[in-house]
Amino acid sequence: MKPRNPISELPTHDVFNMPPYMDDQNLWKNDRALRQWTGLLGGHDHTPHLGRAGKSAGSEKTFDLANQANRHEPELRAFDRNGMRINQVEFHPAYHDLMQLMISNKVHNFAWHYEGKAGHVGQSVLTYMFSQPEGGAMCPMAMAYSVVPSLRTTPQVEAEWMPRILSTEYDRRDIPVTEKTGAMVGMFMTEKQGGSDVRTNSTVATPMGSANGIGAEYLLTGHKFFCSAPMCDAFLVLAHTGDKGISCFLVPRWRPDGSRNNLFIQRLKDKLGNRSNASSEMEFQDTFGVMIGEEGRGIRTIIEMVTGNRLYCAMSSAGIMRQALVQALHHTSHRSTFQKRLIQQPLMQNVLADMAIEVESALALGLRVASAMDQTGNPAEAALARIGTAVAKYWNTKRCPFLVAEALECHGGPGYVEESIMPRLYREAPLNSIWEGSGNVVCLDVLRAMTREPEAIPAFMAELELARGNDTNLDRMIDDLREELDDPAGIEGRMRAVTEMMALALQGALLTRHAPAEMGEAFCSSRLGSHYRGALGTLLKHCDLDAIVSRALPG
Repeated sequence: MKPRNPISELPTHDVFNMPPYMDDQNLWKNDRALRQWTGLLGGHDHTPHLGRAGKSAGSEKTFDLANQANRHEPELRAFDRNGMRINQVEFHPAYHDLMQLMISNKVHNFAWHYEGKAGHVGQSVLTYMFSQPEGGAMCPMAMAYSVVPSLRTTPQVEAEWMPRILSTEYDRRDIPVTEKTGAMVGMFMTEKQGGSDVRTNSTVATPMGSANGIGAEYLLTGHKFFCSAPMCDAFLVLAHTGDKGISCFLVPRWRPDGSRNNLFIQRLKDKLGNRSNASSEMEFQDTFGVMIGEEGRGIRTIIEMVTGNRLYCAMSSAGIMRQALVQALHHTSHRSTFQKRLIQQPLMQNVLADMAIEVESALALGLRVASAMDQTGNPAEAALARIGTAVAKYWNTKRCPFLVAEALECHGGPGYVEESIMPRLYREAPLNSIWEGSGNVVCLDVLRAMTREPEAIPAFMAELELARGNDTNLDRMIDDLREELDDPAGIEGRMRAVTEMMALALQGALLTRHAPAEMGEAFCSSRLGSHYRGALGTLLKHCDLDAIVSRALPG
């Protein structure tokens, strides 16, 4: 256990002016903005569950498990002691404890237990909280949550797999899924030659018998270059089926006859971060799979899963930013310099307030999109969900590394040492901007939504217009954005700028409508004002820094 008293006597000196250990955090109770935005966007009824989950996610035990799981990385066991090919990955016990904690709290399936009842809002809050201690175990949570719409394209597959996904029991055993108490489903899309351009995939699928098409059994041969969480019980995989193009398949770890499927793990990736999570390269050779969705429409089938994962990326990044801010607030609240607490020093206060604005605006953006996903029976909300998911994914994941680096700097040298959580947060921060489409890919998806869905831009602009008149800088941004959208010439090359404008305008609209006045005013004067150059800690003198920092402080 960590020592509780930061004061220590050494032979040469006394240790003082060092922050105490944080011990337990309550990631729900101690986050005022999270509670308010959750309630505002329809999640009132989920408060008891979220309260329990936030207490568990923020416990010192959970943070310690996260540290252990990342220090003791997974190891590949391709063969057993008798030389039999088993394609297993061994994890440290801490990783399994984290998986059990997350699954028991419905981090992988909350939305599907509460469909039509702010389920995606609740799901996103769980993502935000559990991403703060650990990102690696969250990868399989995200995929299990996101896979459901794709499974529903094939009723017999949905009927077989949905009860397993809805289970809240973690069954780590590598045995046929019919013998397990719960199951996880992952996704293998990318190949060496294509990356995000999955149309270049070379994996092929051949029917096992005379039947073909949706629900039929196939044998797949090929390779996949990024296969995360390879110990899931099944995976969505893209493969060619001849002239009809790319189709989508559910590939289980075990065949229906109880034999191991041909999933040959070649190696585990040595990654920058997310190190508790196994990411692998995998070969298929006559690997059993069942087609889901229409033949030749595999990308359309799997894109439903991608959409859910993108919302996960936006909320996970917001959560990482929140924990980085909490760590910075704790350090500066207990560290003194020049006769003041660091948090009282004017320039540091400006930095912390600016980070607090960034975190809350990321939270609001992600939860508003989640709320739209909960209302897809409303055409305007469905359109907002489609385009807003890509906007939120792009912007939140872009801002995360920037903010985490600033929070690390608030600690000085101690923040750069591995005993701190900050290096792990820093390594984790870039991941969500790469996963499920890097920045350019996501911005082009915003463009596709604009051009292929006539309701997308009207729905988005209508949301902004609800805040018209709240702030002159925001009004100007809305007008500038409309002008950009009305000029299609060369817009593909401008899509990063356009997507950024969309994100900032929506954040400004949400904060000026629903957050305390000092938050909305500071956001609009900084992010939307003419003086802004991007650095944190540059809020103007009229901003109420005390109120902004106070709102962000845990408690």
